[in-house]
Amino acid sequence: MIQINPKEISLGKLQQCLTSLVAPRPIAFASTIDKAGNNNLSPFSFFNIFSNNPPMLVFSPARRVRDNTTKHSYQNVLEVPEVVINMVNYEMVQQASLASTEYPKGVDEFIKSGFTAIDSMFVKPKRVKESPVQLECKVKNIFELGSEGGAGILVMAEIVMIHISENVMIGDKISQDLLRLVGRLGENWYCKAFGESLFEIEKPLTTLGIGVDQIPNSIKNSKILTGNNLGQLGNIEKMPSIDEAVAFTELIKINELTNSQSHDNIEMIHELAKKYLEMNKVKEAWMILLSVEK
Repeated sequence: MIQINPKEISLGKLQQCLTSLVAPRPIAFASTIDKAGNNNLSPFSFFNIFSNNPPMLVFSPARRVRDNTTKHSYQNVLEVPEVVINMVNYEMVQQASLASTEYPKGVDEFIKSGFTAIDSMFVKPKRVKESPVQLECKVKNIFELGSEGGAGILVMAEIVMIHISENVMIGDKISQDLLRLVGRLGENWYCKAFGESLFEIEKPLTTLGIGVDQIPNSIKNSKILTGNNLGQLGNIEKMPSIDEAVAFTELIKINELTNSQSHDNIEMIHELAKKYLEMNKVKEAWMILLSVEK
């Protein structure tokens, strides 16, 4: 392992390191307004949702590493403590990036980046019409984490209205594939949060998984199964019985393999179980694995 002491490298190198390692990050495309009524629009990837009740999000228009100046978004929320967080999808990410250009104060990034400004219902800042999700927020608290360049400024805001495009809905559910969000990585890199990039993991909230510690050592020490595979196996509430395992292997006609305890056959069984796990067929994978435990 490489060890890095944050106090022993330059601030620029530290920023590059952290933004590459703590990723992907959602993007808050923040629309703010100053007391003179000038619009500002800028993306921030130090951002997330932190509470459902009340519905609170936090984004950080951090001090610039280069010269320790503050951003217009921060200055604006001090003057008018309201913000609209517009979510960024793939279709608008290039324009959103353009809005991060450090234009002089008073320049309208809606115009510069080619977005359409539309009125909000409960706050003064405008919404981005092209964004599939727009969150109107009231700023509740602002915390400065330091006074030097790179110091974070946490803007805590309560969501007072949510706007969702009908085009990203399937029935009453939001479709991640239709939403087509993007995430921020390090340097110039982004990632897609849709299509083949998506995968599903069943949350162990309603059931009590047996845990990896209850998996037989012959399975737990497999050279074929990965840590992710063991996590899937440990999330089952109850292991199938040996009788179920035998019946299943007879059904899929692998009983000749399971009747042999040779090293090669056991590895083939583990390979087969791994394929079932990749299809999220956890019980079937367990029955295949247990068939050689009899």
